[in-house]
Amino acid sequence: MSVAIDANVLLYASDLGSPHHDTAEEFLKSRVAGREIICFGWPTLMAYVRISTHSRIFAKPLSPASALKNVETLLGLPQVRVLSEGERFWDCYREVSRELPVRGNLVPDAHLVALMLEHDVPLLYTNDADFKKFSSIRVRNPLAS
Repeated sequence: MSVAIDANVLLYASDLGSPHHDTAEEFLKSRVAGREIICFGWPTLMAYVRISTHSRIFAKPLSPASALKNVETLLGLPQVRVLSEGERFWDCYREVSRELPVRGNLVPDAHLVALMLEHDVPLLYTNDADFKKFSSIRVRNPLAS
């Protein structure tokens, strides 16, 4: 089975000042040490770069070079796959959008869910409760005790 990991987990693992840092870092280490296929959408990876380098969001933002190196490290792992939009993406997005009114902040969430559907990835690890609104995927919070 393959799983997806949301940007917030990556961000907490990179933010040394976050109360979730240790848990997120340990979770990521355990995932990459295994054999399970781990998927990231390009929007997830780009959100990570955007937010981790943003001085208004991170108290100690990463340098662009550090953020890119973190992404490159993930991409270099043999079990990591990147989810891109394919021929079925728009149909999957429309299917996801029929479940609930998708607008505002739910648009990028629906984008990731549509990518997961298109690539048959059933499970998302995230700290974002909004993903529970989508019945087409399973959601687990790796930061919950």
